[in-house]
Amino acid sequence: MFHLVLAACLAAHPDACESRLLPAGDAQTREDCEARADPIARDWLARHRDLVANGGTHCVEDSELPALTVQEVAPGVHVHQGVMAQISPQNRGRIANLSFIVGDTVAVIDAGGSRAEGEALYAAIRQITDKPVSHLILTHMHPDHILGAEVFSEAGATIIADARLPEAVARRAESWMASTGRQIGAAAFAGTKIAPVDQKVEAPQTLSLGARQLHLAPVPAAHTGSDMTVLDEETATLFTGDLVFLGLTPSLDGTLAGWLDWIGQKPDPEPALIVPGHGPVSESWDEAVTPERHYLTTLRDETRKAIADGLPLSQAIPAIVAGMKPVSEGWADFQATTARNAAAAYAELEWE
Repeated sequence: MFHLVLAACLAAHPDACESRLLPAGDAQTREDCEARADPIARDWLARHRDLVANGGTHCVEDSELPALTVQEVAPGVHVHQGVMAQISPQNRGRIANLSFIVGDTVAVIDAGGSRAEGEALYAAIRQITDKPVSHLILTHMHPDHILGAEVFSEAGATIIADARLPEAVARRAESWMASTGRQIGAAAFAGTKIAPVDQKVEAPQTLSLGARQLHLAPVPAAHTGSDMTVLDEETATLFTGDLVFLGLTPSLDGTLAGWLDWIGQKPDPEPALIVPGHGPVSESWDEAVTPERHYLTTLRDETRKAIADGLPLSQAIPAIVAGMKPVSEGWADFQATTARNAAAAYAELEWE
């Protein structure tokens, strides 16, 4: 397969240039790709006013595309493990685990934190299979998981998410779009747009990839207010999104009580593999959730203690962080994330 690549620069920063992959230009031959290139590129640039063309287009084969590294963790199940750190120019915001499942068609689970990362995930898929990408499933609202989604929409995928996600994203979109480029670098963020959700999931349902079935299950407010899990029934692989963190400190953006409730309900039957939102794939439920359960339980207990001691928020946050030092080992970005979690937990628990 051949793919259309556009050389472009930021209109506001002509020295910040990136190559953009345009899936609408995919073709079986170089001649077909080149014949359709100009109108596709013009249409794409008209919808991405932050970029201007810089040297035109060219068509390349699958192997020439810069692609994310992925591992096949079960038959037909491929996972890219993100960097265990907060987003930065050094990691280009590529911190989330991203996955895809190959059935008669391909379903992608989470799209990455920028257009560029979504393109690199799409390239990884194309280096493995030329089957159509039929679905993109977003596990929750956070930008490191959703901002690459437009790439898959352009490839023809239906974007699926919890029914609560669009409103949650809309409330934060302006802030995210302003801040993320500053955090990872303008060139790395070039061309990134928030893609609309096509299919909203309000109750558990099954998604068919031909003979392969995926079970989608919305979760009551926990890590966020828009979490959803995905179970590949063929391999018993459970994709939890950020309901499970390993290695990177969990971030609380929903309800602490709800998150602990979810962790406390072991799936029956137990999955064969658990793919977390951050960190390595696990082969048992207890292995996957025990570190996070310990962290969140300690956060709850230390927050309750600070409230019982009558500490105002300004004093409670450092007291909670200090009280959680014994559970800090093995968690990247512990100090900063735990301080934010302490503020969220205090607001939730002070009126228990």
